[in-house]
Amino acid sequence: MPEGDARPARSETRFGEGFLTDIWYFAALADDLKPGKLQRYEILGEPVLLGRTRKGEAYAIRDVCPHRAAPFSAGRLVAEADGRETIECPYHGWRFGTDGACTAIPSLVADQAMDVSRIKVRRYPVAESQGLVFIWMASDARGAAEPTEPPPVFPGVVGGGPKLVDRMDFDSHIDHAVVGLMDPAHGPYVHQQWWWRSSKSQHEKSKKFEPREAGFAMVRHEPSKNSRAYVILGGEPLTEITFRIPGLRWEHVTVGKRQVLSLTCLTPIHEKKTRITQIVWSDHPAFVLLKPFIAAGARAFLRQDGDMVNLQNEGLRYDSSLLWIDDADRQAKWYQQLKREWAASRREGRAFANPVEPAVLKWRS
Repeated sequence: MPEGDARPARSETRFGEGFLTDIWYFAALADDLKPGKLQRYEILGEPVLLGRTRKGEAYAIRDVCPHRAAPFSAGRLVAEADGRETIECPYHGWRFGTDGACTAIPSLVADQAMDVSRIKVRRYPVAESQGLVFIWMASDARGAAEPTEPPPVFPGVVGGGPKLVDRMDFDSHIDHAVVGLMDPAHGPYVHQQWWWRSSKSQHEKSKKFEPREAGFAMVRHEPSKNSRAYVILGGEPLTEITFRIPGLRWEHVTVGKRQVLSLTCLTPIHEKKTRITQIVWSDHPAFVLLKPFIAAGARAFLRQDGDMVNLQNEGLRYDSSLLWIDDADRQAKWYQQLKREWAASRREGRAFANPVEPAVLKWRS
């Protein structure tokens, strides 16, 4: 790889700065990647070409040709005589394999000996799981390191594909997006729909939490009585809410044998923008009969959170320091501890030790 393509990895753990590395990030739905189509993404401030070969294999490389910096995503996928598929740069036709190695430079003539395979661009390992595409963002900017673990697996992926998908970009660092979505006390003030709850309907909550893989969970319990949306599921629903770094939060609801999984994936675009992808799977009949209403409600929730993030940005312009309290902000504190431990374990070459201890947290909302 040319020296100009290697940049120091950003793995700072100070709140609101940098990103975790050597970890899987959600990149796209599997259905977003069409065979032969080249798609440009920005992830952790890096330009990424994410695509799928005509044979169905997903891949990702840095979306900058090392020759004259043209984006590969503006080029095309070319089938070679030997059956390989390569990405052709739109500027001078340089071709690169999905492994990032150069395969051809058309401007070379017969007597110009050059080992073009020594020219490489960064390759990002990708994995498909449960209809989702994850990308491994290594701390090594050359992309030489392979994933040390499989991508996450979620409970309740049922019903033959997602019932709802919604996307929105928050104008914030991923840290602010994460703690905003996990915050248990903002609901009565930010989300005041009649079918959800009101700021006048608040009760003391007491929830049990325990550590989970690279995160923590609010263990399975009956939904709060003032959370009206669960009524549409009927029966006696039970819910468990789990968070996993770098930015995966899911609620798994069971109603007898029926299930609902609501997964929120946070993917940093760059330091000041985070993409939120909301995905819902379910085999509950409510998601057939009431899908338009449920979709509208979920969309309203996400946009209200986005509006609050934008409002928060007004204050952050003047003071970036934040005050954390117990117990309502304990999850935000855990998130920061998890980030520090992840970065330390990778730096020191040891196993990750989850810093979260079992606890019962109380707050009013």
